[in-house]
Amino acid sequence: MSDMKAFFMATAAAVALAGCSTVPMEAEAPPASSAMSEEDVRVADLLSRMTLERKVAQLIQPQINSFTPEDMRRYRFGSYLNGGNGGPYGDEFAPASEWLRYADEMYLASVEPHENGEPVIPTIWGTDAVHGHTNVVQATIFPHNIGLGATRDADLLRRIGHATAVEIEVTGIDWNFSPTVAVARDDRWGRTYESYSEDPTIVAPLGAALVEGLQGAKGDPNRLGAGHVIATAKHFFGDGGTDQGVDQGEVNGDIEELKALHAYPYPATIEAGVETIMASFNSVNGRKMHGNEPLLTDFLRGELGFDGLVVGDWNGHGQVKGCTNTDCPQSLLAGLDIYMVPDDWKGLLETLVAQVEDGTIPMARLDEAVGRVLRMKMRAGLLDEFVKPSDRPNAGDYSLIGSAEHRAIAREAVAKSQVILTNNGVLPLKQGANVLVAGSAADDIAQAAGGWTLTWQGGGDLTNDNFPGATSIWGGLEDAVTASGGTATLSEDGSYETKPDVAIVVFGEEPYAEFAGDRKHLGFTDTEGLELLRQFKADGVPTVAVFLSGRPMWMNRELNLADAFVAAWLPGGEGAGVADVLTGAMPATGKLGFSWPATCDFGPLNGPDGALFAVGYGRSLSETSALPALDENCAPLEQGAAKDWYVSGRLADGVLANTATGKLDNLRGEAGGIFSIGLDRNAQEDARAISFGPGAFLELAQAGGDTGYGYRVVYEVQTRPSAAVYLKVGASEPLDITQQLSVAEGKGYREMILTDACMADLGPSLTVTSQGPFKINIGSVVREEFAEGTDCSF
Repeated sequence: MSDMKAFFMATAAAVALAGCSTVPMEAEAPPASSAMSEEDVRVADLLSRMTLERKVAQLIQPQINSFTPEDMRRYRFGSYLNGGNGGPYGDEFAPASEWLRYADEMYLASVEPHENGEPVIPTIWGTDAVHGHTNVVQATIFPHNIGLGATRDADLLRRIGHATAVEIEVTGIDWNFSPTVAVARDDRWGRTYESYSEDPTIVAPLGAALVEGLQGAKGDPNRLGAGHVIATAKHFFGDGGTDQGVDQGEVNGDIEELKALHAYPYPATIEAGVETIMASFNSVNGRKMHGNEPLLTDFLRGELGFDGLVVGDWNGHGQVKGCTNTDCPQSLLAGLDIYMVPDDWKGLLETLVAQVEDGTIPMARLDEAVGRVLRMKMRAGLLDEFVKPSDRPNAGDYSLIGSAEHRAIAREAVAKSQVILTNNGVLPLKQGANVLVAGSAADDIAQAAGGWTLTWQGGGDLTNDNFPGATSIWGGLEDAVTASGGTATLSEDGSYETKPDVAIVVFGEEPYAEFAGDRKHLGFTDTEGLELLRQFKADGVPTVAVFLSGRPMWMNRELNLADAFVAAWLPGGEGAGVADVLTGAMPATGKLGFSWPATCDFGPLNGPDGALFAVGYGRSLSETSALPALDENCAPLEQGAAKDWYVSGRLADGVLANTATGKLDNLRGEAGGIFSIGLDRNAQEDARAISFGPGAFLELAQAGGDTGYGYRVVYEVQTRPSAAVYLKVGASEPLDITQQLSVAEGKGYREMILTDACMADLGPSLTVTSQGPFKINIGSVVREEFAEGTDCSF
C-alpha cells in the first residue's frame, strides 16, 4: 500500500467513523433503535455531522468539462459525469489509462480530510455506457438496444451487462446510466434504438437482466463488488411515448393507461435491485417529470416501492415550469435526489443552500435526498474502506478493454439480433461464391455503431482507425467468404470487372443521438442503397440488402428489389456477427421487437394493423417464400408543390410587420420590441436571428398569396420563451406553442410543420406573439402542399 493511500484511508476512515468534537452539529444523531437498520443508523450518524453546504454538494452532479479537481476539493460534489463529448483532460479520445488517472485525481480530491473534521464522503463518477463502455477507445461495442430486443435473450443481456461493468471498472468509473427501458411507441423518435421494443413485456425482462449483469443479482454476496457497477433504469417515465416522437416532448393520455404501458418495465428493474432511476425529460399530461411529485414520489416510491436514488437528466430540472438551470427547488421537493447540472453547478449549489436556509426546502427533505446518496455509496462498499479507483478490482487491467471474451459476446449478440425480412434462397451464401460487397456503410464501423459511440452523435469524422480491435461488416464478410473457399471484393459504388455470384449491399441511416435523430416520417430518404439494388437488378446479379438503422423504416422499394433483406439494426463493432448469419455459420433467430411499416405515412405504428411485418416476425434461413409486390408510393418522399415565401433571408412578395407603425423589411432592423439581424446559416445572411421583447408580435404576410397550402418553417430556438408564445395562421385561433419552443431550445435547427390538422385557416399570413423575451433564428419559411392527414409538428 502506498503512503498516500494509507494516509487517506486511515485519516478519512477515522474522521468518518469515529466522529470529531469540532464538527458543526446541525442535529443530534438519533439513538439506535430496533426500528432502524444498521444502514439507517450509519446514514443518520453521517447526516448529523455534515454541514449544510456539504449536504447540498452531494446532490450536485457536474460534468468533467466544467469543473476541476480543485473545485472537487473545495465543494466535494457527491458525483460527477462525463457528457457524450466529454473526456478526461479535455480529450474525448483519451486512452483508458487517462480515464483511470482522472478518476484517481477526482477521488483523492474528494476524500481529503476536512479542516473542521466533518465526515469525508467519496465522490463517484457516472457515465453513459449504453452499448458497452463506448466512450473509451478500444472498448467492446455491443449492438444498441433495438438489436438486443430482437434477440429475446435475457441471459445474453446479463453477460453483456457484466462485460460492460468490467470494462467500466478498468477505467475507475463507478456508475452506469443504463439500461434504457423506454417503450418506444413512435419510431420517429430519435432514441427509438435505445428501446428494446414497442412491447413492454419484451422490454421488462431484458432491462432487468441488464441490471443484474451490471450490478450482480440480488442475494449474490458479490453484488456491487468486483465485476459490477451501479446501474440506472431510465427514463422514468414515458420517454418513448411523446406526441409525434418528439424527444423531450409531451406525453398525454389517461394516467393509468400510461402507467400500464410506459411504467411497466420498472417493477422488473426494481425487483432486480436497480440502485438508481433517472427522471425523464418529457412531461406527462402537461407536467414535466423532473417536477412531478405525484409520479416521482407517490407512484415510484409509494406504489412501486422503489427505495433507491432518483437522478436527474442533463439540466432536465431547468425545463420545469418556473425553474432555471440554477434555480429549481421544485425538483427536489418533487422527489429528485441528484441534479445533473453539467455547467451551472455553482449557481445551483448556492441557490439550494439559500433555499434550505430560508425554509423553501425543508431540512428533512434535504436529509432524505442526501441519505439516499449515502445509501447508494454504502451499498456499493464505497464508505466501508476508502480505496482509490486505481486500486480497485480490474482497474488498470487494460487487456480487459475490448477483450476477446467480450468481443465474442458482442459477436454472438450481433448474430442473434439479425432479422431476415425476406429471402428467396440467396441466403445462406453458397460456399466458394464470388461475393461483391457494396455500399459506403460496408466498411464503416462508426455507422454500424451509431450514436453514443466515442462521441455523443457518433459518426462524423470517425474512421475505422478510431476502433482498434473492432471488425467492420466488410471485414467479417471477407474473412468468412474466403474461409469457405470463395472470393470477396469491396466495391462501394458497386462497380466490378467480373460479374459476381451475389452482391451484398450495406446501407442505412447515418449516426445520430437523442433529438438529432427525430424524424417527421419513416420514409428513408438516402437513395444510395436503392440505386445500388437497381443497378444489380439490371445486371442480373442476385442481391442481399443489409440495412443499418435505429428503427424500422418504410423500405418497400428496396424490399421489392432485393433477393434477401436483413434488418441489421446498429450492430456495433463486431461485424463478423452479420457474416455469421449470412453464411449460415449461425442460425437466423432474430425477431422484430417493433412493427415494420407497410405504408409511408406520418403516424405511429404499434401492433399488426398497418404493419408489413408484425412484432415477432423474423425468418429462418430455410424460409424462402417470396413476398408479394409492395406498394412503392410514398408521399413524404414526393414533395408537393412548394411556394417559396422566405428564401435566402428575403421575403418573396411580402413584408414583415410588427406594429401598426413599424415594419421590418426582409426581417431586418428593430420595431416594436422585435430586433432582427442577418445570420449566416448555409450561406451569407441566409437566415435571421430574431429577439422578442415582452408583448412583441411578428407577422409574415404574403401579398396575394395562395390559400390552402401548409407551412414548413426551419427554425432554431436560442433562448426558450420566458412567457407564453402564440402562433396564428390566417384567421385561425392562436395556438400556444410555448412548450414546443421550450423543448426545442439548444437543439439546433428543426422543422415546424403547420397544416389544417391544427390550423382552421391556412391563409397567407403567419403571426408569432410573445408575452415575454425569447430568441429564435429563422432559416426559411416555405408554403407547401402536404399529403392529406399530415399532422402539425414542431
